Amino acid sequence: MANEFGKVGVLFGGRSAEREVSLMSGSGVLKALQSKGINAHGFDSGQRSLADLAAEKFDRVFIALHGRFGEDGTLQGALEQLGIPYTGSKVMASAIAMDKVMTKRVWLAADLPTPRFMVLDAKVTPTEELKKLPDELGLPLMLKAPHEGSTIGITKVNGYSEVTEGFAHCAKYDEVVLAEEFIRGRELTVPVLGKGRNARALPIVEIRAPEGNYDYQNKYFSDDTQYLCPAPLDEALTQKIQGLAVRAFNALGCEGWARVDFMLRITDNEPFLLELNSSPGMTGHSLVPMAAQAAGISYEDLCVEILKSAALELKPSENWKPE
Repeated sequence: MANEFGKVGVLFGGRSAEREVSLMSGSGVLKALQSKGINAHGFDSGQRSLADLAAEKFDRVFIALHGRFGEDGTLQGALEQLGIPYTGSKVMASAIAMDKVMTKRVWLAADLPTPRFMVLDAKVTPTEELKKLPDELGLPLMLKAPHEGSTIGITKVNGYSEVTEGFAHCAKYDEVVLAEEFIRGRELTVPVLGKGRNARALPIVEIRAPEGNYDYQNKYFSDDTQYLCPAPLDEALTQKIQGLAVRAFNALGCEGWARVDFMLRITDNEPFLLELNSSPGMTGHSLVPMAAQAAGISYEDLCVEILKSAALELKPSENWKPE
């Protein structure tokens, strides 16, 4: 089986704010594929060029990059040009999923539930306008850099006095800032594998972080965060949330794999979609491997299944031949 993949590149590192996490994800994936006898090689796209990537002559690549220049469609477009099949969502779906604002707009158009929001210019939004946010969205509220992940560029605002400082923090990371209604309740995430009608949801993970603060430290390095998988939900609610995850995945045109994040409102158990990660983490604390394990899929087998799905969106014309 290992021979069918040919020479495989595991792309990790990169140039985004999530480089450190990507290095951990990539090393795990590389080790897993090699343990299965696959001819896999690491490739740090933050240290090496596209010319180097082309020169490696990989038969397919596993994208273990997170954030910009790896998860946002730019690398996917380069791989299309190079004709190298790759894992995960293709150019348009990757670009949309990386943009929290566009993701929410697509979900609203598909009649999928997501918290109320406003979009603010990171450079010219007047202080007076910022101070009106709590009146529009309530308190607490969330401020987010729409193109970052791994909880980077996110602030929870608990009072009027915190709005300006929270906005300034998020504005360091992006051209716009997403202000979002805070949904008080349980934090859930649902990995999805496959494509279209064959997309399937893995068991739901519930995240219980210290004091409800699932920040960068608690996400990747703390042992105090609790993960319950499968999440303790009744069967009907479990199926409802998993169904929403698959619909959200397909609405964006995603494929291969992804992780869909939810808040389950405490007052009425209504789920709200927060975002979709089209190249989720694969570290020792990551949630996709955890859900796969609960479904009876080992980390190594999960990596192989994802690698099998590597493909190109556009195939060269039948009449095209290299010079």
